[in-house]
Amino acid sequence: MSAAPDINLVIAYLRKLHDQISDQLEALDGQRFRRDAWQRPEGGGGESRVLTNGVLFEQAGINFSHVVGKQLPPSATAARPELSGASWTATGISLVFHPRNPYIPTTHANVRFFLAEKPGMSPVWWFGGGFDLTPYYVFDEDVLHWHQVAKQACAPFGSAVYNKYKAECDQYFFLKHRNETRGIGGLFFDDLNEWDFARSFAFQQSVGDHFMKAYGPIVERRKDLSYGDRERQFQLYRRGRYVEFNLVYDRGTLFGLQSNGRTESILMSMPPLVRWQYDFHPEPGSAEAKLHEYLRPRDWLNELT
Repeated sequence: MSAAPDINLVIAYLRKLHDQISDQLEALDGQRFRRDAWQRPEGGGGESRVLTNGVLFEQAGINFSHVVGKQLPPSATAARPELSGASWTATGISLVFHPRNPYIPTTHANVRFFLAEKPGMSPVWWFGGGFDLTPYYVFDEDVLHWHQVAKQACAPFGSAVYNKYKAECDQYFFLKHRNETRGIGGLFFDDLNEWDFARSFAFQQSVGDHFMKAYGPIVERRKDLSYGDRERQFQLYRRGRYVEFNLVYDRGTLFGLQSNGRTESILMSMPPLVRWQYDFHPEPGSAEAKLHEYLRPRDWLNELT
């Protein structure tokens, strides 16, 4: 951590990325985001952008935030007890896109930066983020493309980086009570500060810049596929897993709620419609049953090439 962190550089990048992804998604869907600027009573604020009842997306949201606080919440200090009581600054963007067509996967991405300060200690900073994909009906070419782009994002930073953060994604987005991954993975990194600030920031930018390169082509391939009530009902059922993860395991959701964040923005990630069904089992050999084969950590790039 030789270079001093410059949060203003990070904020400028995140605002630019917020605009770029918003513009790209509006171009895909044809509808525009509702834009809500907000202020946080404890300090800072942000802008939530939500697209509802679009042509392609039933709900899509992308938040920018830059918030400050006097004391880190428990979710942020569980792995860093020495920072208990530290003041903090956090900035990031977070997005979740819930498509209407069951053949288009749901996706999530975020990139964020934290700076914590405590009397008697040097400032502590770290980056985090990543992106992951949650399909309902799986196409191998989509899985391969997704992970190829993820690997491209990591390539300039070392040959082992993709495998490391791919494995961390598989581990983080795992629903223990279901014994399955939330989807087919991607990248997840947290507490990144072993590199200096400039290199860590460059990695965050690479991940952010590659997200729509990974997701956009999948949307284009699947958006015109026809579907019926069977596919729609399966999509709504599987969306329940997304809700379960966000409310039980997701550290970002917990951080937002514990730090008195804006509830509407935090829970924007939830799907607009969802259903649960007792003891549901898809028909053996069906397209719905096939999904289960993909909900575990796998070496996609070697298996599918």
